Amino acid sequence: MKKILIVLTALAAGLVISVARSPLSPNDKLRVAESLVANYYVDTVNEDKIVEAAIVGMLKELDPHSSYSNPEETKAMNEPLEGSFSGIGISYNLNQDTLYVLQVISGGPSERVGILPGDRVIAVNDTSIAGVKISTSKIMKKLRGPKGTKVKLRVLRRNAGKADQFIDFVVTRAEIPIHSVDAAYMADDKTGYIRLNKFAATTPDEFREAVKKLRKQGMENLILDLTDNGGGYLSAATALLGEMLTPGSLTVYTEGENSRRQDIKANPKALLPLFGKGRLVVMINQYSASASEILSGAVQDWDRGLTVGRRSFGKGLVQRPFPFPDGSMIRLTIAHYYTPTGRDIQKPYTKGNRDEYAKDIITRYNQGELQHADSIHYADSLKVHTLKLGRPIYGGGGITPDVFVPLDTTFYSDYYRDLNAKGLINQFAIRYTDTNRKKIKAEYKDANAFEQRFNITQAMINELVEMAKKEGIEPKPEMLKRSEPTIKNVIKAIIARDVYGDDNLFYRILNSNNDIYKAALKLITTDEYDAKLKRPELIDL
Repeated sequence: MKKILIVLTALAAGLVISVARSPLSPNDKLRVAESLVANYYVDTVNEDKIVEAAIVGMLKELDPHSSYSNPEETKAMNEPLEGSFSGIGISYNLNQDTLYVLQVISGGPSERVGILPGDRVIAVNDTSIAGVKISTSKIMKKLRGPKGTKVKLRVLRRNAGKADQFIDFVVTRAEIPIHSVDAAYMADDKTGYIRLNKFAATTPDEFREAVKKLRKQGMENLILDLTDNGGGYLSAATALLGEMLTPGSLTVYTEGENSRRQDIKANPKALLPLFGKGRLVVMINQYSASASEILSGAVQDWDRGLTVGRRSFGKGLVQRPFPFPDGSMIRLTIAHYYTPTGRDIQKPYTKGNRDEYAKDIITRYNQGELQHADSIHYADSLKVHTLKLGRPIYGGGGITPDVFVPLDTTFYSDYYRDLNAKGLINQFAIRYTDTNRKKIKAEYKDANAFEQRFNITQAMINELVEMAKKEGIEPKPEMLKRSEPTIKNVIKAIIARDVYGDDNLFYRILNSNNDIYKAALKLITTDEYDAKLKRPELIDL
């Protein structure tokens, strides 16, 4: 035994000496480092942990979007894009350490057993979740589970004028759809509005259904809202473009150092696009990214429509997933996205400097780009021309809209920030709804009546101010005056959604105070639209 140890020690010493004397390839160096840690480190080593740390550290030296995710993170990242999860079919809010049911999905497992909006879930499988400061993620784990499994819920139901009830339900978990179409409604007699929150596997079918529904209501023109849409599947974006562009049109191409150019064309089966005619306006802002930029860029390049808002995020890197058997994954950047005119969507970045990249939106704000159109300056080398009309447009990162809408900061105040930071506007709206749900439904028979006649009173604002005082936020009258119209708009929208379960109503109310939406609606309904979509030599001076 003693001889074996002497031999092993000598071999290890020889390894270290050879490492010191001979140059190693980077791969060999990494293997040697791992071996040294495994064989010589003073304490027990968690190999899984240090290998993960090494992978993360390696990827951090590359572009800002190459990443590693552990099995749990990978599942959480993929689930929203796959279009469904297994759960009980409610949307909820944690209010004062109590799970408050906001909406019950129509036809879902909770509706089938009789759970109602306004119910409070106080226990899951006989374990209390009320008043115990449980996190949203832990509640989610308790409520979700394999399809067909059962979960026992104890619910507190408040009945106006009657004693509160404690009711036990057994809910059988089922597949719950995750919708990417937030809203689809008629903005006027001829103009439809569709809002997308992501580009998921189900997005093309959801979009087609929304277009068909709006067509039956008289839609001729379409506003497509991609503000705050961070992207998703490339295939979903190109499928939507297939419903807008001439069949066979190039939608995007990808190319990288180790990845040959790949052209992706619209509707390769040459089917008639669902929305191939009619005015089209795409809303974008600084948080519209990736697939949102592919769609808005192609619409702009082909002169199919106009973009309105602020320059988009600028994420034009293609990540390929490389899954491991344990469920973890590396998402490695393999190529760039280019619009049909050849514009690189990706904004500039420095390898290994993710902090600077993460602060880009703040930098743009501080430089005035979000507030002033003339603060954006492009080199002539970045100028290209649209493919049908020859209009000048620019590359250099992100999609610059045809019509700029400045960020409205006039309503913003420190008081508004503090209310939002503690979630008090949302909490107030939920409490008000809980107390007045039946009264509201009795007075406003339907969503339209509510939208037209319901107003946030000064008494309600005073109640919000008192709630904020109890949370340590002192009244600031001048700041409140500045922010009050926005606060009232948000409260009304939340109450509307919670009482009527109508997301279209929620966004109709919010959009009444949305400058990008207002600009899009003005553009699509006036001669300005045609004036913007003219060949440069035909534009009247």
